[in-house]
Amino acid sequence: MARKTFISYKYSESRNLRDRIIDALGEDASYYQGETSDSDDMSDETNQRITEVLKDMIFDTSVTIVILSPKMTESHWIDWEIEYSLKAITRGEKTSHTNGIVAVIKKVDGGYSWFKSNSYNCHGSSTVSYDMSKVFNIISNNHFNSNPPQWHCKECKTYDYLNGSYIAFIEEEDFLEAPQRYIENAYEKSQRAEEKYKLEKIR
Repeated sequence: MARKTFISYKYSESRNLRDRIIDALGEDASYYQGETSDSDDMSDETNQRITEVLKDMIFDTSVTIVILSPKMTESHWIDWEIEYSLKAITRGEKTSHTNGIVAVIKKVDGGYSWFKSNSYNCHGSSTVSYDMSKVFNIISNNHFNSNPPQWHCKECKTYDYLNGSYIAFIEEEDFLEAPQRYIENAYEKSQRAEEKYKLEKIR
């Protein structure tokens, strides 16, 4: 089933990936609520005006896709967009539900080493670790936060890569190949968010 989505990203780094994600959604792109290449330029608008436009875009969505890129923490909006996505907001007679969130790691210079590094678990199998200094706290605090922990391996204390975190990290190539899979996973986690995850909703 298609979900209403919003993409949170740093414009100067990731607008091309935003467009490729929208293309990859295919027919489901009709449910996309965020900016596109045809959107009006808001660079000269006041912060208050931009905030109201973003609220209108996000409020009725159920999944937020956030693009992780090397300088994303220089953005003035990404962490606010994630916070708004996670909160239950009442507007008029309608209250929004906590969005599912999936993070797409941007491929840079042919790879993901700007953010990911490889290591090995207690069985000698390859695992990955992430440079959390590259992302906002509201992202890192909602990664590896399943409660109780959903392990890939209890002995090694390695988390399940999709369900062990409320905000899963997915490489760009994998996401573009099957966006609906990861969107649906994020949505399903949102339906049991308070029960299964230690959510951090404040920046």
